[in-house]
Amino acid sequence: PKPPPARRDLPRRSVRICPLCRSLVAMALRAVALALLFSSAAAFMAAPRATRVPVAVQSDFSGEIGAPKNTPGVGAWDPLGLLDDADEDRFNRLREVELKHGRISMLAVLGHVTTTAGVRLPGYISNSQDLKFEDVPSGLAGLGAVPFAGIMQIFVFVGFLELYVMKDVTGTGEFVGDFRNGYIDFGWDKKFDEETKLKKREIELNNGRAAQMGILALMVHEKLDNNPYIINDWFGAHVDFNAGF
Repeated sequence: PKPPPARRDLPRRSVRICPLCRSLVAMALRAVALALLFSSAAAFMAAPRATRVPVAVQSDFSGEIGAPKNTPGVGAWDPLGLLDDADEDRFNRLREVELKHGRISMLAVLGHVTTTAGVRLPGYISNSQDLKFEDVPSGLAGLGAVPFAGIMQIFVFVGFLELYVMKDVTGTGEFVGDFRNGYIDFGWDKKFDEETKLKKREIELNNGRAAQMGILALMVHEKLDNNPYIINDWFGAHVDFNAGF
């Protein structure tokens, strides 16, 4: 029999790992180690006793602002059952979220209409990329034109507002969504009586609901055929959206 062929030692290839990848792997390993450490320590801790706190359940919110009042017997319109067996805290949480979304949507619709009309800030949005504000289109298309650093600035600014401004920081709010915090008033307490205050709060709520549907429609029609202002066509006033971009 022929002897087996001699084994040739192939040259070993050295694999280089970039410093960024090495640091990311090290961070991941530290995170896993910490997670295992805390989980093992938690196994020796006594489980806390569950305490049941009686909660006053309120299932009828038909008297709150924003509930339909023109149809007898309708009450609070809740097709998804979000308020089934809900207490007042649950309702207040949902109302605060609805108000925030409505306020953001009203600003979004206003910004969409303003930029579509051609209004822009002066100067550059990015000096390094030689990009001016007037070079950024309107609507969703503008997100693709804004540099990544600008998008991050928006996220950080909105996060700051959410954590430190757009909330009842001082605990002096008179109602859900009252974020005056003792210094943003504009004569609310001096100019209006209680009935007028309720009416204006309901107007804000309904305008916010309409704005949520409005900005959603603008985004959908922009992606469908780049004609978000399709309703203008019905009146013979076509808007050539983002023409020239």
